Amino acid sequence: MPEAIDTRHGVILYLEDVSVSFSGYKALNGLSLAVDRGELRCLIGPNGAGKTTLMDVITGKTKPDKGSVYLGQDINLLDSDEATIARLGIGRKFQKPSVFPQQTVRENLALAVRGNRSPWDALRYRQSSEDADRIASLLLTVALDAVAHKLAGGLSHGQKQWLEIGMLLAQEPSLLLIDEPVAGMTQHETERTSELLQSLVPERSVVVVEHDMAFVRSIARKVTVLHEGTVLIEGSIDEVQSDPSVREVYLGEAC
Repeated sequence: MPEAIDTRHGVILYLEDVSVSFSGYKALNGLSLAVDRGELRCLIGPNGAGKTTLMDVITGKTKPDKGSVYLGQDINLLDSDEATIARLGIGRKFQKPSVFPQQTVRENLALAVRGNRSPWDALRYRQSSEDADRIASLLLTVALDAVAHKLAGGLSHGQKQWLEIGMLLAQEPSLLLIDEPVAGMTQHETERTSELLQSLVPERSVVVVEHDMAFVRSIARKVTVLHEGTVLIEGSIDEVQSDPSVREVYLGEAC
């Protein structure tokens, strides 16, 4: 049995002894992981290490064969479906940005803010001054205030990524799961994304899956390395990069 995770001191998410199999292949193999409130965690590992399956388990897309998955100390995520988990405050951003291309940047954010309401309330929705202020604040947070009037389809790749992060923030999540945010970005966009993600904590927790080690170094407080469906090592970026087992299974491939 893996060592028990101490959840008494501000842990927002923990998984214990989680296993997932697909046709006999163990995508996750007794994985245990804890993320603190207000933490920015980077999750790395070679292809097939279990990163996507881990995200799928947290968000309810995949149910594990065994194990425990909790939000805070008392919310069992395995009892909830994807929609319920999103309402509980877990937001997920996939690698490819998903925005409404024929709507302006501001309208995309307005739709996300409106999404907090029940279907009946949404039908009767009229933007309040409070919502207008919220949208203005989100535009500043994701550095898109200067292009608020532009159609989202005309944004650069990096701007679309920031817009989607803004749309997730409109839902006021306590935990954000972000998959390869800088893939395909220019150097300037990558630097801006680093600043954005760091600005999101400690008001919320952020877990970033990324292969770009220079980017990981720019944002990482703590790094978790996955290998063959379990945690290989956790620590600072320097500790991770200097570990011989990590260099063998992952960093040696990327460097």
